[in-house]
Amino acid sequence: MYTLHIANKNYSSWSLRPWLLLTELNIPFKEVLTPFSQGTSWAEFREFCPTGLVPCLLDGDTQVWDSLAITEYIAEDHPSVWPEDKKARAWARSATAEMHSGFNAIRNECSMNCALRVDMHAISPALKKNLARLDELWSEGLNRFGGPFLTGERFTAVDAFFAPVAFRAQTYDLPLSNVAKRYIETLLSLEGMKQWQTDGIAEPWREPGHEEEVLQAGTIVKDYRAS
Repeated sequence: MYTLHIANKNYSSWSLRPWLLLTELNIPFKEVLTPFSQGTSWAEFREFCPTGLVPCLLDGDTQVWDSLAITEYIAEDHPSVWPEDKKARAWARSATAEMHSGFNAIRNECSMNCALRVDMHAISPALKKNLARLDELWSEGLNRFGGPFLTGERFTAVDAFFAPVAFRAQTYDLPLSNVAKRYIETLLSLEGMKQWQTDGIAEPWREPGHEEEVLQAGTIVKDYRAS
């Protein structure tokens, strides 16, 4: 059985992707959560990952790091990770790679925090450009393959890679089209997403760096965590 090393569910968007993929596809795995340390977690994370980052997957004596590499490794034994249709699979891989390497303004200006609701100070030109591309990409997938997921009726890896964006959209009330908002609702309604958010809100840890990123973005209007 796989072992998946992750960090705080409230903050760690990269951890969410393989965790949700395994959860929604009912692939058995053991979860090991190591909370972020103040400043840097490199030493703690180096105990299980050569890069000192999360996520990291262990399969016996095989160690796989980086969320995209983990996804492809899982797909070798579980073809349901990607769409069956070749054209849909090509689109899904392209969109997944684009998310993996791009959308920097969304990442940098909208730090993931499942437990908060934030009124943003402003939408920067870079963020506005990212949101426009996100709308374009999601609309293309949903219209081309029929929805409710990006490549059709079934949840696949491409949806897992955009799942953190759904939490960000919820936290910061990002201005997106109605088509995009319906897709976000589809993702947020997944049992795995509900469980991740519940677990994240219940976490006792606060990491100052992640908390400060939110305050730089806007004003907190709701905090669902216990005091």
